[in-house]
Amino acid sequence: MTAYVIVDIHITDPIGYEEYKKLASPTVEAYGGKYIARGGKTEILEGDWMPARLVILEFENSEQAKKWLNSLEYSQPRQLRHKTATSNMVLIDGV
Repeated sequence: MTAYVIVDIHITDPIGYEEYKKLASPTVEAYGGKYIARGGKTEILEGDWMPARLVILEFENSEQAKKWLNSLEYSQPRQLRHKTATSNMVLIDGV
């Protein structure tokens, strides 16, 4: 079943975060993932959630998404993300 990783990111170091983006993309692809949305314009339709930067990734299944997140290849970019931004991340199965 397709799975999606949804991340709400608040960038604290824009220059460092640009480096993160360069390093992260190949790791997503290496695990069969693809970007569905990556920091595009958001519009609040209901509620008071004010995301700063949304990223949505699609993977073949939740196991593959977790393999990517915890992979050796993503460990350096992940550390860089933690240094340059704060984020909330969820995993949800598709229908």
